Amino acid sequence: MAVVQRHCPHIALFGAYTVLLSEVMHLVQASRLALAETLLAAGPTADTLCDGWQTRHLAAHLVVRERSLLAAGVVFKPLSKKLDAKVNELAAEAQSPERYASLIRAFRSGPAKYSPFVIDKVDQVANLAEYFIHTEDVRRARAQWAPRVLDKEYTELLWQSLTRMSRLLFRKAPVGIILTRPDGQRHVAKKAPNAVSITGPVTELMLYGFGRIDQSLVLFEGGETALEIVKGYKPGF
Repeated sequence: MAVVQRHCPHIALFGAYTVLLSEVMHLVQASRLALAETLLAAGPTADTLCDGWQTRHLAAHLVVRERSLLAAGVVFKPLSKKLDAKVNELAAEAQSPERYASLIRAFRSGPAKYSPFVIDKVDQVANLAEYFIHTEDVRRARAQWAPRVLDKEYTELLWQSLTRMSRLLFRKAPVGIILTRPDGQRHVAKKAPNAVSITGPVTELMLYGFGRIDQSLVLFEGGETALEIVKGYKPGF
């Protein structure tokens, strides 16, 4: 079996929310369960928005990320090949529905005791965006899908996460980037003389910012030159 490399745009692990930790704990757990159910319903060989990955690879990635020391390979390059190999090993074993369901159960049960994600604050800060993005990686890889309607609390926390990471996500943008919500709230992700305003619901702006440009429902507004320059640009880490 050919080795499948990791081509899923990386999602940041750490940051700082400006809300009380207790306010996000239940949302992150609910997001974990939603992602687990989405993966399970799709089956082991469904496509995802992560190039080269089926759902079994995404599930394996999630388990390794929280239950293996090889997860350090995300940021520590000498371990990256071993990390890829472990993900592919688990994915190969999870081609049957039974083994795939077992992999999903491992993810749903939470991080290992030695994982940094066992610390509530790390778990909440690291995983809100992670679980949202990967749930959509499964949902939006299908021919037919519709945006989810999320409650206001969840939406505002995603907005905080996006604006906090926006400078990094859009650091290579060839023009200025202004993120604009339907309610009029704006955030300058990158300053430049020529700028493009990207407008959409918070969830769609989040997906665009993390590189899911073809599956995000956003609108662009700006000068003709800036709009032409931004074509083909893909944000992300």
